[in-house]
Parts: sequence; C-alpha cells; structure tokens
Amino acid sequence: MGELDAIDPSLHAAYQLCRDLNARHGKTYFLATRLLPVDRRAGVHALYGFARMVDDIIDVDVDGSLTEAPSADVHLAPADERAGAEVDVLEQRVRAALNGERLGSSPSDQVLRAFVDTVERYRIPHEYFYAFFHSMRMDIPGTDVFRSRYRTMSELSEYMYGSAAVIGLEMLPILGATSADAEAPAAALGEAFQLTNFIRDMGEDLDRDRIYLPTEELAAFGVDEELLRSCRRRARTDQRVDRALAHLIAHTRAIYRIAEPGIELLDPRVRPGMRTALLLYGGILREVEDGGYRVLFERARVSRVRRLSVAGPALVATGWNALRTPSPARA
Repeated sequence: MGELDAIDPSLHAAYQLCRDLNARHGKTYFLATRLLPVDRRAGVHALYGFARMVDDIIDVDVDGSLTEAPSADVHLAPADERAGAEVDVLEQRVRAALNGERLGSSPSDQVLRAFVDTVERYRIPHEYFYAFFHSMRMDIPGTDVFRSRYRTMSELSEYMYGSAAVIGLEMLPILGATSADAEAPAAALGEAFQLTNFIRDMGEDLDRDRIYLPTEELAAFGVDEELLRSCRRRARTDQRVDRALAHLIAHTRAIYRIAEPGIELLDPRVRPGMRTALLLYGGILREVEDGGYRVLFERARVSRVRRLSVAGPALVATGWNALRTPSPARA
C-alpha cells in the first residue's frame, strides 16, 4: 500500500508537494514521519506543508505568490510590515479554503488543497489553525500582539499554545487517538519540541533580536541580555549561562515526561514512530549538554548515525528495514 492509495488521485500532486517540502526542510521530522504507518503519512505531510507556509512566510516562498497581497492598497516596503500583511492575506486564504472556496493550481494552492483535504478527512478543529496564526503575529514587529521577549514561562505559554501545542492537537486524529485524555499529553509534546528548539536556536534567535527563553528564568542564574550577547560575540561559554540552560533542559525534559504516557492512547501502529520522534527530538537536549552548552554560537545537531540508531528499532517495528525513499508512484 502506498501513502496516497486512499486519497483522491486528483490530489496526489498536492500531497506529493507537501511530502517534498517535509523531506527538504524537516530532516528529523521527515524521518519520524517515515516511521508512521503508510496510510497516516500523507496527512502529516499536508499539515507540515501548511505550517511551513506560515512559519517561514518571509524566508520561504514556495512559488513566489505564496503570500502575495491581493491589491495595491497595501504598501509593504519594510520586511516586518510586509510579513504582517502577508500573514493576514494567508489567513484569509486559509479561512476561505476551509469554507469551501475553490483553489487553483499554483504550488501554494496545491499545499492548501492537501491541507484542506486532511482537515476535512480527519475533522480537525479549525480554531487550532487560527491559534497558529495568532502566535505568528506575536513574532512579527508592528502587530498588536508582537513580543520579542517573554518574562515568565506563563507568558511564553500563550505563544507556545499556537506555535506548538496546537500542532500536537492537530495530529491526534491522524494518529488514531479516540480519547480526550490524549489532548494534554499531545499539547505537552508540542511544547517540549518547541522549548527544545528555543534552547537549540538560542544564538540564532538572539541575532533576530528574539529571546524566547523566559528572562526571569535566566535572571535567576545571573544571566541578562548583555551576557548573552557577549557570549555570542566572543564565541565563549559562561558558567551562569550553562547553569541556566541546564535548568531549562531539566524543565523541558519534565514536559517530555508529561507527554510520553499519551503515546499509549494512540493507534498501536503509530506508537513506535511517536516514541522515536520523542527520542530524536529529546536527543537534541543531550547534544546541547554533550557540546558544553555552546548553543549561543554553535548549533546542536543530532548526528545521522544517532538518528539511524534511534530509528532502527522503530523501522523494524513498522515493517521497514531500510530508509529508502519510495518512488513517486508509491510515495
């Protein structure tokens, strides 16, 4: 059975585009998706395609018209102003598509076609996607909700709900969850993934004038913005930053522990793949530790050898014994 066998043939190209986006941009995520049962993967690829469109609205444009403003009334010279307008336009397109408006054949419309089909087939609540747009606006200077710093973990939670927790919630129907008890662990897993990203990308985010890790949590260890920028500039660690990161890694692992029992509430066929996704992403935290907390100037990565060693048992459990990419006809 191929990934697209149960899907309308007229949508195959749309789903293939989403799969290609996932393979090209989401290395660890794509590997985890490959560990799911074949019939579950297309929906995951479609959700990834949608998230990619929104999350990288400035940096990644699938076809040059992905976030194009529809009229000359919008004057978009500064990048931040343009991004705010583009998010507004894209949300309007998504709302219209979810309400049945006909889509065209451009690559961006193809992504939306696969996305809408997935939402309808799995009956995913639309409000999750609108929460995602809200969090995107929190990232864009000039919007009413923009934040470049978060004082407490509670403040950060508002952002993480739309940027991360809803991702876990969107996935539940695809992964075969039938109990509402799965919702809290799914949201926790999304947050744990997001916090892992914030720790890994600390230096890059600082270059973008973003500090996602709560400033109160950092200050408790004597870390302020000046110290972070000094470490970034000099490519040197500091014991105060190391201790703060160790604390935040422990906090993130505690959230992973909340998420882990939820795997047992999923379709048994998807559990090996989800356990692997948890281990792979959690492995980033270990790489941060093993690398001496150098995230302010050196990106932590899970090596290919490590990814394969973790994924191997799950590949066997899901009936695969090789990481070959199938032909498009069977993709």
